[in-house]
Amino acid sequence: MSASSLKTLRDVIKRRSFDAAYYITGEDEYQKDEAIRQLVEAAIEPSSRDFNLDIRRAGELDGESLAVLLSTPPMMADRRVVVLRDVGALKKDTRKVLDEYLKTPAVDLLLIIASSSGSKPDSSLASSSTSLEFDALSAERIPRWIAHHADSALGVRIGEAAAELLQAAVGNDLYQLSGELDKLASFVEGRDQEIGEDAVAAVVGVRRGETLSDLLDAVADRNAARALDLIPHVMAQPKTTGVSVVMALSTQMLAMSWGRAKLDEGLPRARLSQEYFNLLRETGAFTGRPWGSAAAAWSRATERWSRESLDHALDSLLEVDVALKESRVSSEEQLLASLLLSLCAGEVSAAA
Repeated sequence: MSASSLKTLRDVIKRRSFDAAYYITGEDEYQKDEAIRQLVEAAIEPSSRDFNLDIRRAGELDGESLAVLLSTPPMMADRRVVVLRDVGALKKDTRKVLDEYLKTPAVDLLLIIASSSGSKPDSSLASSSTSLEFDALSAERIPRWIAHHADSALGVRIGEAAAELLQAAVGNDLYQLSGELDKLASFVEGRDQEIGEDAVAAVVGVRRGETLSDLLDAVADRNAARALDLIPHVMAQPKTTGVSVVMALSTQMLAMSWGRAKLDEGLPRARLSQEYFNLLRETGAFTGRPWGSAAAAWSRATERWSRESLDHALDSLLEVDVALKESRVSSEEQLLASLLLSLCAGEVSAAA
């Protein structure tokens, strides 16, 4: 979410003073759903929601039914709320009704218009309503989100190391992180009310030293035995797939190729970690872990790799990515094992 959108939403919730319509866009469905929930809860008392809340999918409405929704007065309340999801699917006649309504919106109706992820922002809707944009959080922002959600939504604290371990196990999926945090909060209830690494290990089923971050480090250090040993542990973690592992490895190898070129151009090694961090801020690339730990690991390992071995690694990653999406013979673990052996022995292959 942009900083301005976050401030706007917080101000609205605090003041309970609403604009006529909100246009919610962006790629992160969790944050968009949370914004809708917060607006609804702030705008209507629970006792009157059955009468004054309508949530509809835009593609299922014709012009007449939308007109009825927008013209119905509230019942025993100050306002009604209409949530219109996937607004890009509106039919032409229905869209005309919406556009006409937004010219002179009702004072006793809060209209929430939500676009689906992947759809282009609608400039007309943005100009005729208050726009809130929710983009996916970068890996660097996830630990702060974990700590904030644990405290504000669940009333528990989570240690920095535990948050990093949780992110390493689950990744950047806020729905999945929220679900795991719910379970962790229940697990520590009545104890010290702080989620530690032991709790994450017990509930999520991941231990430090057995995460995707550890696998990435093993490959960066060209430690084939260690990397192979980690495959079953990493693949057992929530929502981890062969494709997600290859994505994280691809980011790592592309970044290290960039770093290798910088070193060859004369960049002092001491500056490499900061340069990697700057690169991540510019690109927002999927690292599979916090940016700081990624930048530190890449900086430490880049000198182990030549340009030829990095080119070989990228070729191997492309081949396995295609195989994972097409193969019906090899298991994901078999393909990853072959890939890791190829990456860690890349110098030999490149020289052959």
